[in-house]
Amino acid sequence: MVVSLEEAKLYLRIDSDEEDTLITSFILTGEEICEEILRFPLSEFEEVPKLVKQAVLYCIANMYEKREGSYFYSKNESASISETIEVMKIILGNLRKESW
Repeated sequence: MVVSLEEAKLYLRIDSDEEDTLITSFILTGEEICEEILRFPLSEFEEVPKLVKQAVLYCIANMYEKREGSYFYSKNESASISETIEVMKIILGNLRKESW
């Protein structure tokens, strides 16, 4: 994993272990989304750029915050996952390949 569970929990300001499984799932999902945006596996990096880690953490935080699919988030387009992905595309844009 590019982002460790400990890094994600620190970023999310979580001290307990109760949601470790959920956070780990968000880490893996965030990394997969980054790979889709970049159009190559993160394993191709000799050393993962801080920019990529930040994009993963941003994705994790958004998924964690919206994890319960509240009425507000489901009705507010600006709070959707598509907005999160658009921001990640901006963050990762200079590293993105033209195609797979």
